[in-house]
Amino acid sequence: MATDLSHQAGTAAGAEGGRYARAMRLHLWLWIFLLAVSAFSLGIGAAGAQVRAAVADWIRTGTLDAGAQVILFDIRLPRLALGLLVGAALAVAGAVMQGLFRNPLADPGIVGVSAGAGLGAILAIVLGAALPAFFIDALGNYLIPLAAFAGGWGSTILLYKVSTRRGRTSVATMLLAGIALAALTGALSGILVYIADDRQLRDLTFWGLGSLAGATWTKVLIAGPLIAVAFLSAPLLARGLNGMALGEAAAAHMGVALERLKTGAILIVASATGAAVAVSGGIGFVGIVVPPLLRIAVGPDHRTLLPNAALLGASLLVLADCISRTIIAPAELPIGIVTAVLGAPVFLWILLRARGVVDL
Repeated sequence: MATDLSHQAGTAAGAEGGRYARAMRLHLWLWIFLLAVSAFSLGIGAAGAQVRAAVADWIRTGTLDAGAQVILFDIRLPRLALGLLVGAALAVAGAVMQGLFRNPLADPGIVGVSAGAGLGAILAIVLGAALPAFFIDALGNYLIPLAAFAGGWGSTILLYKVSTRRGRTSVATMLLAGIALAALTGALSGILVYIADDRQLRDLTFWGLGSLAGATWTKVLIAGPLIAVAFLSAPLLARGLNGMALGEAAAAHMGVALERLKTGAILIVASATGAAVAVSGGIGFVGIVVPPLLRIAVGPDHRTLLPNAALLGASLLVLADCISRTIIAPAELPIGIVTAVLGAPVFLWILLRARGVVDL
């Protein structure tokens, strides 16, 4: 009997070690993929040939053409940096939410961040002109991002207050309240869209579909610290999220501080998703597709899932941005359309695979 138990323990340890080694190999390949996609992003576009030639001269002679310098450092690099941050933020937020809800198909929008951010942006676009002139002049182009971030955080705090009673947060109540909050914000957004003029409708459509076209170093510096804090904090939840896979009761017996875990997860998702949506608009399917793909590939251990999700999410969003810039050049397709076209079939495949309909 003891021999059988030892054999089973050894087999389990070996399987876990194999999954960890596979996850580390995937981590290396994801870094290589990220670097390749980033280099590809910097080298394509209307002035791609000029930039590539100028960079080649820069490497050879040590001087960079002034025009290429503007394109590279003022347009391409901030866009790439913002794409990396937004993609990683959405993917990590999705992994945390799916771990918290014990559902591989959960979405960061469950905590109301996306819906609240959308309402904040719509309020700024439709009613922003009614604000005092000095206020509009002070905020300039950052009125919409700041309004979106405030809306995302406001809806998250409201949802947290509704689902918390006597110091305990109910995940089921949060899910149901999130659905109700999304419906309410959708109705309010519909009223604002109805009273918007043609110019505002175009702005609403462009923002709602998502884009990295307005990327600047200022936006990177605004969103970067919030997303970085979320990245640094997420690994601290890995053990707790692993325990949650067995249920709240089992996680509590393992010593997981459930309320601290829930609060930390909600704050991380609100910070990462709120900052990402504020600077890029509505971009779907990254947070809901990337974590399940990685779970299929290397298992559900959040110690490796979270960093791999950041790398894959960043790479896929930058790749989607490359497609959006080139598929109908010189015009630009909203990146949300690209992520939906690519992500919806993958999401459907994950759903069918989870139900046992497909074996691939």
